[in-house]
Amino acid sequence: MNVFDLITQDELDDLPEDPHLAFLNFVRHAQGRLTARLATIDETDQYWWQVANEARLGYMDVVVAAAKRFDITPFSEMEIPAVTNANDETHVQFKFDLDHYLTQLAIGNTIRQRSDSVQLSDKARDRVRQHVDALKDCVRNSNLTESKKINLEKYLADFEQELNRKRVSLLKVTWVGLQMLAIPGSIWASSEVVTKLVTNINRTVAEEKVAEDERPKLATGEAPKVLLAPRRATAVQDSASSSFDGGEFSDDLDDDVAF
Repeated sequence: MNVFDLITQDELDDLPEDPHLAFLNFVRHAQGRLTARLATIDETDQYWWQVANEARLGYMDVVVAAAKRFDITPFSEMEIPAVTNANDETHVQFKFDLDHYLTQLAIGNTIRQRSDSVQLSDKARDRVRQHVDALKDCVRNSNLTESKKINLEKYLADFEQELNRKRVSLLKVTWVGLQMLAIPGSIWASSEVVTKLVTNINRTVAEEKVAEDERPKLATGEAPKVLLAPRRATAVQDSASSSFDGGEFSDDLDDDVAF
C-alpha cells in the first residue's frame, strides 16, 4: 500500500499546521484504510499472507515517512525492515509502540488546546448566539455582493457549529470577528451595530475565559509532561524483529517533545 492508498490528497490538504496534530490525524486516516484493506483479503487465497504483510509494511513505511516530514521522534529515526525480514511480530510491535506514543500525543494535544479554548456557560452561549443572529441580519441588510454575503454567512454558520461544542476555540471567535470588521463601514446599514455586536461577542467570551482560568486547577505547579518510551532502553527484544529499531527507544529522545 502506498501513501495514496492510505490517505487521500484531500485529507493531506486538510492536515492541520501543528506538526504533532498533523501526524496524529495522518496516522488515524492511515490506520482506518489499512484496517479496511486487511478486511478485504481472502484468507483462502494461497498468497493472502504475502498481500497482508505487504499492506502492513506499506503502512509502516508511510507512517515513518510522515514522522520524518513532521520531525516526530522517535518514529522519524526508525528504519523500516526489509520485506524479507518483516513478519507479523514486526507489525504488532510497531503498532503497540505507535499506539503508546499516540496516546500521550493525543492527551498532550488536548491539554494544550484547553489554553486556546473556553467552556461557555449556558447563559454566555445563548448571549453569543443572539449576537450571531443579529450579525446575520446585518449581512442580509448590507450592500455587499451576493458572493460576499454567502461567504460571511458561511463563516457565521461555521461559528454557530463551534458554539455547539463543549469548548469553543478562541481562534474561531477572533477569526469571525475579523471577517466582519474587515468590511468597510459604508457597506453596512449601520457599522456601529456590527462593531458593537463583535465587541460584545469578544467581551462575553473573554469574561468566560478569565473566570475559567481563575478557577482552581487540580494539577497546579506540576512540571510539563514528557513523552515516555513504552519500555526501558535495556529491555532488548530477542524476537525475529529485533533488528527493527521501533521497539527500542532511548531515554534521551523523551526530551524532544514536552507538553
